[in-house]
Amino acid sequence: MAEDDKAGAGPLAVLRGLLQRPLASYYLLISSAALLLVIGLTMVFSATSVKAYATNGNAFTMITKQAVFAAIGLVAFWACQRLPARTFRALGKPVLGVAIVLLVVLDMLVVYGRMAEVEGTVSLGPVKADLLWLWLGPIQVQPSELAKFGLVMWGADLLVRKGEALGWWRELATPLFPVVGLLFVLVGYNDLGTMLCLLAVVVGLLWAVGVRLRVFATLSALGLAGIGLLIAAASVGGGSGEEGSVNYRLERLTTFFAPPADCEQLSCYQALQARYAIDHGGWFGVGLGKSSLKWGWLPAEHNDFIFAVLAEELGVVGCVVVLALFAVLTYTGLRIARRVDDPFRRLAAAAVTTWLVSQAIINIGGVVGLLPITGLPLPFISDGGSALVVTLAAVGMLASFARAEPDAARALHARPPAKWVRLLWAPLPPLPPAAKPAAKPAAATKAPAAGARAGAESERRR
Repeated sequence: MAEDDKAGAGPLAVLRGLLQRPLASYYLLISSAALLLVIGLTMVFSATSVKAYATNGNAFTMITKQAVFAAIGLVAFWACQRLPARTFRALGKPVLGVAIVLLVVLDMLVVYGRMAEVEGTVSLGPVKADLLWLWLGPIQVQPSELAKFGLVMWGADLLVRKGEALGWWRELATPLFPVVGLLFVLVGYNDLGTMLCLLAVVVGLLWAVGVRLRVFATLSALGLAGIGLLIAAASVGGGSGEEGSVNYRLERLTTFFAPPADCEQLSCYQALQARYAIDHGGWFGVGLGKSSLKWGWLPAEHNDFIFAVLAEELGVVGCVVVLALFAVLTYTGLRIARRVDDPFRRLAAAAVTTWLVSQAIINIGGVVGLLPITGLPLPFISDGGSALVVTLAAVGMLASFARAEPDAARALHARPPAKWVRLLWAPLPPLPPAAKPAAKPAAATKAPAAGARAGAESERRR
């Protein structure tokens, strides 16, 4: 029996020992994010090669573009994992400000295009806009992605500076709620899915800072009311809707809760084709690159519904691998938030983890039919340059925080890597402050003095 108990406890003991290593968080984060990135590049090539070859005779058109953005994202990761917390705190306000300005420009151009009855891309000199994307000359950006990262840094810095004043409702609400409300309107009018991610970022920040439950209840009521207004906005031209036409956002909700008998030509067509792809894949998939639904049957197969292509080609086994990697990423992000000493690092790590995990849940839930479809890409996996670059930058920030964990910082300073490694990869993190020696209790310090005085008095009496 004892031998069986030892054999059963062996793998758990090994896993526990690995997780107790000082840099375990850092290596878990790097490995899970790297594997997701490799899987994403592979699936983008598989999902886009057929259409790219049919369009211009080159199957590598889309994957080449995505690989370039992945390289830019890796540079952003490298830069962010070298930065200290004070730099992220300083960058929060400028990054969020730039994102808001770009969102205003984007929305104004989109509204102008609809008023002028311009189809597709709206141009104003070198600036062009198309619903969610903005072109500044040759540079294409999605401002809502930058807004996520900016909100994480600015929100975490704001809440840390508020400190104990957060117990007052007015201090908690200003200026956080007006800025968040502005972002919700600027982003949610055109992109309800990304607005839900911003809401998840706010929830992650408030949860990490420890606000009371009644605050969450109030915010939940306001959030539901805002989502209802944004759904209604599709009737007057919000998002890809048109005034006087069917409200596609409301139709997605109604078809999710009460799907019609025939989905072939209705708003549940995307979900139906995704189910076909998942069913076709079975347990082990039809093989990498052999999906049949991507041949014009599955809409947005390279972006919003790339998980369906993955399920068809790699089967349930491939889906479980991707879900397990996201689970490791979630555990690692929350582990970093729990272990770091700096309040800003704790709040920012919790917010980034909530953002990435909630986006993955919304996307995968919509593809498999557990949630309504929102048109949200899958982090690391879906095609999209701005999203990939910002995601890798956020992971770089988490990597910087993982190296700043007290045990990790002490281990790196105890055995510092070579100078060229610190120069090319990352400098040493700051050492945590030394623990102050525990002060002796007052009673214990006074007792000997009292005893000495009593002894001296006794001697004089003798």
